Amino acid sequence: MKQTDAHNTRHYHHGDLYPTLLHAATDIISEGGSESLSMRKLADRVGVSRTAPYHHFKDKNALLCAIAEQGFKNVERLLEEVRVREKTESLSVIFTEYFHHYIKLAYQNREQYDLMFGREIWRHGSPTESLQTISRQHFKSWLNWIERLSEQDVIRTDDSPLRTAQVCWATLHGLCRLLNDGIYTEQSQLDEIANAAVEMMLKKPH
Repeated sequence: MKQTDAHNTRHYHHGDLYPTLLHAATDIISEGGSESLSMRKLADRVGVSRTAPYHHFKDKNALLCAIAEQGFKNVERLLEEVRVREKTESLSVIFTEYFHHYIKLAYQNREQYDLMFGREIWRHGSPTESLQTISRQHFKSWLNWIERLSEQDVIRTDDSPLRTAQVCWATLHGLCRLLNDGIYTEQSQLDEIANAAVEMMLKKPH
């Protein structure tokens, strides 16, 4: 007799199956890339029926978008954490450390990072509305921080805050790509490059 989803999910309630599926899917792509992920493999990994994941994700594209969304939540949390320190620590030190922490986070979650900023979703797939929203919101948070750092004379302001934010953002992600794609395999080398990049962005004291 065919088992029902309710029976297969056992201890999973409808509300907590979603994060369980999302976590398992993230683990699968971390182990073998997004091509190794399928709705069937996910169901088997979690121990639910083959149809259970479809109650939460329309298809694989929607699942990959959800993984990317979680990545944006993680980097947004990182930005919030460093901004809490602004009242008690040097802004230039905070900015420098943020660069290093971001690069480390991107490397530790390489497959998720690729979904956040790569072509699989944004060019070849179909980004969901919620993914588009959270990605725009994160860049807005980044822009707001760059504006504040500019106002505090921490970073160079030779152009508009938007253009400055875009250039700093592009530099940060370029460093992530160099490490994630294996161009630079030694962390010490990338650390030195990141320090040099930040030094160019920081406003020199008079």
